Amino acid sequence: MNTRVLTGITTSGTPHLGNYAGAIRPSIQASTQPGVDAFYFMADYHALIKCDDPQRVARSRLEIAATWIAGGLDTDKVTFYRQSDLPAIPELCWMLTCVTAKGLMNRAHAYKASVDQNVARQAEPDDGINMGLFSYPILMAADILMFNAHKVPVGRDQIQHLEMTRDIASRFNHLYGNGSDFFVLPEAQIDEEVATLPGLDGRKMSKSYDNTIPLFEGGAKALRSAVMRIVTDSREPGEPKDAEGSHLYALYRAFATPSESSQFRKQLEEGMGWGDAKSLLCERIEQEIGPMRDRYADLMAHPERIEEILQAGAEKARRLSEPFMATLREAVGLRSSAGAARTAAEGKKASGKRARLVSFRDDGNLFRFRLLAADGQELFLSEVFSDPKAAGAAIKSLQSAGLDGIASRQGDDMVLAIGGAVIARFDAAKHDAVAEALLTLQD
Repeated sequence: MNTRVLTGITTSGTPHLGNYAGAIRPSIQASTQPGVDAFYFMADYHALIKCDDPQRVARSRLEIAATWIAGGLDTDKVTFYRQSDLPAIPELCWMLTCVTAKGLMNRAHAYKASVDQNVARQAEPDDGINMGLFSYPILMAADILMFNAHKVPVGRDQIQHLEMTRDIASRFNHLYGNGSDFFVLPEAQIDEEVATLPGLDGRKMSKSYDNTIPLFEGGAKALRSAVMRIVTDSREPGEPKDAEGSHLYALYRAFATPSESSQFRKQLEEGMGWGDAKSLLCERIEQEIGPMRDRYADLMAHPERIEEILQAGAEKARRLSEPFMATLREAVGLRSSAGAARTAAEGKKASGKRARLVSFRDDGNLFRFRLLAADGQELFLSEVFSDPKAAGAAIKSLQSAGLDGIASRQGDDMVLAIGGAVIARFDAAKHDAVAEALLTLQD
């Protein structure tokens, strides 16, 4: 059996070297292992908790997607998507919220830390704390449980959230499972070998500390400029250096082979100057990052390529999330729109009224078709087809499958696509009416 692994990165900033070595690179490597079913997503709903700059969130989504792809992620092999492209995520989040005890959220580390900071400065305990921060462990649980991930790679500071996810899943299973479990209880995956890079000042590399080394932004020049600012001790060239206590050595090991690292350590201990050591570090990082930076620049110059990949990933994810949500709606007593549409459709069949798909040739001598409701109202107009056989094949697909597997939401529109080709668009507000009409066309 495959092991499903899920990882998300919050889209609130530009990826730096620590993000790459600590999360992106090991995740890409893990996705190539046999028996791994990898789900990687951009957590843009999470970004709204701590970032109220729309342009920054939008830019970060693009940068992070480009970084993963440039880093070598095989998007055909994994499921790679934006969190916000899956309407089922916030829906599941609400279901989980309704079975989660407030006391559990009161114990979340991030919330408690914010309260402690407020108390320390003699402010109201909940001053500046929004419900996104308070309840984001539930959104994290929805991300994980939606796809029943077995393993979730996390740092030690995130273990509590995995434990909360397990508690929430167990509670839901107990209330609604009726002898069976809807959710797998996920396990935290902590890889002690994954690098936690030191920043310019020796602390963990983090935007919060303003001590990061850029990954792609600014090119090789910006990378070198940052590396040259890394804090070192005052030992002069010719004096032996303490390699194990050196931030440079820790960074070098994250990008070098064991033999290269051994040689670098030896040179430090034999008195190599810090300036020369920084130059060698730049060269070694650039050896890995340079080719990726070129791919990244090309992707950022063609955002439509990134969007195409993300939409394909979202469609792949929705093929799993939408049927699962239908099951969960039934479990909690919510009647799905598909069920309501089917009941209405059956009533229309009984009364003899039927929706219709009407094909025609437009003024440009191209082929199109309309979906008309039983009362004659036009529900949508198809895209154009140069070949009448292609139009006919699209009509047959709609008659046999309805919206299942071919419909996806893009903003305020629903998009119908078969084999990657868009055949029609319509206002999302008409979703139920279109679903009902297509059901009357099925045998």
